[in-house]
Parts: sequence; C-alpha cells; structure tokens
Amino acid sequence: MIFFKTEDDINIIKESALILGKAHAEVAKLLEVGVSTKELDRVAFEFIKDNLAEPSFKGYNGFPASLCISVNEQVVHGIPGDYKLKEGDVVSIDCGVYYKGFHSDSAYSYGIGEIDSSSAELLDVTKRSLYKGIDEAIVGNRVGDIASSVQSFVEGKGFSIVRELVGHGVGKNLHESPEVPNYGKRGRGIKLEEGMVLAIEPMVNVGKKNVMQENDGWTIRTTDRSKSAHFEHTVAIRQGKAEILTTFEFIEAVLKRK
Repeated sequence: MIFFKTEDDINIIKESALILGKAHAEVAKLLEVGVSTKELDRVAFEFIKDNLAEPSFKGYNGFPASLCISVNEQVVHGIPGDYKLKEGDVVSIDCGVYYKGFHSDSAYSYGIGEIDSSSAELLDVTKRSLYKGIDEAIVGNRVGDIASSVQSFVEGKGFSIVRELVGHGVGKNLHESPEVPNYGKRGRGIKLEEGMVLAIEPMVNVGKKNVMQENDGWTIRTTDRSKSAHFEHTVAIRQGKAEILTTFEFIEAVLKRK
C-alpha cells in the first residue's frame, strides 16, 4: 500500500530533513584521515537527539548505529566501529531522522584527502545520476522513468548500478511502498502521483554490479571489491518538477570551507 502525504505531512518531513541536513554537516566537519567511524556516529547521534529528534536507523531491525558508514568497496549498511579513515578512501554516509512522526532519509559520499581519478569520477557520476532520477520524479511519470534515467546515465559513463538494493517510499515508516530501483525501463512500474514521497538513492560501482553481504549481517560490499558510492535525497512528487525535501546545502558549505 502506498501512503499519500498531505501538505502538512510534507512540511513535517521538511522539518525532519532540516535536522538531517545539519546532522550530515556536523559529520562532514570531522571527515579527515584518522577519524574513526564510531566517532562520526557519536556526533550524529548527539546532534539529532539535541534537536529533539530520533535517529531513524538506530535499532531499525536491530541496526546498532545512527549512521550507515560504508567505506570503499562497502556499498551500504556499513556499521560504524574502530576503523579510522585513510587517505584516498571513498566514504558513504547514510542517515535518517524521525521527527514529529515522520522520517527523512539522505546519503552523501566523500573522498578523504587526495583521491584517485577513478574515485573522483565515481563520486561525480553517482551524484549527477541522483539528479537525473529526480528530474523524472513528477506527476504522470512512472517509477521506471526514474530507474531508466539513472541506469542509462551511469552505464553511459562506464560504471555499474547495484540492482539488489533500491530506493523507497518515506513517511511515517522509514521504508514504504513503492520500491524505486535504479535500473529499469521507461513507462514501467507504478504511476507517480501528487502526495507520494520517495527516497531516490543510486548506488554505483566502479567495477561489476554484483554485491554480497558481509558476515556482520548488514554490510553490503561489491563482490569484486571495486569502490562504490551512494547519494540519496527524499523528494515529493510534484507537477512538472519534484520538490527535494532533504538538503546537501549544509554539507557543501562545510566542504567549501575545507
């Protein structure tokens, strides 16, 4: 079942998303060689709680942290721990915030220090593919239009799209219908309507598309151990142009100062 949101609901998701965007920025300030992923998680948890919200991920199906932090060949769902970031790492940070009964969800990927040209292109292509998908998230289109747009852009640049993991509806539940794959055919899938709120989240690999789950039961990594990146926005379906509810503004202000 798809849960349609009222304008009041969407406004609350925007409030949640504002806290989320600022939490991401607090983490971005600390991203440098030598910082541990559990320290990043601690900072996000404290910021979200200080803003009278809850981290959506912590405790979700038993997940132990507020952030999913996935490094290099890890695609998504990495568990923060003792690992310390190294020069040249590619790091995906995924976070959700629950506020006034609604979730918001977004992810951003970073290069640590000097990264190689392949990693830089991976980050650029993944981020641009997110906006290619968002361009299709309008009333009257179908989920397949989002999926096809992402896939054709990414594969046209020589990268591969993860297929086992998908975007999703967002609202009172962190994951709602419909699923939003990052591959598919135009004109297929559920028709997009006003009141739908979706998390669009391309996951892109340098090497092959295949992934596997690590022994921790959470972390997904590339089978060939090639690097992967992940960007995500929560968006509301609108006439003519999607409304992006989450924001990278605070993250990118931090990055410009670095």
